[in-house]
Amino acid sequence: MNLPGEFDHDAWLAAAGTGAGYVLILLVMFALLFFVPYLVFALL
Repeated sequence: MNLPGEFDHDAWLAAAGTGAGYVLILLVMFALLFFVPYLVFALL
């Protein structure tokens, strides 16, 4: 990677991966808890 020296450490990549995974899990949970029930009741 061509990152500046301050951010060229594996810990930053691990932190970014952890944050991205957390956001992905939150989006999936949000969809399951709000969009899926909305679609089920809208189609009834």
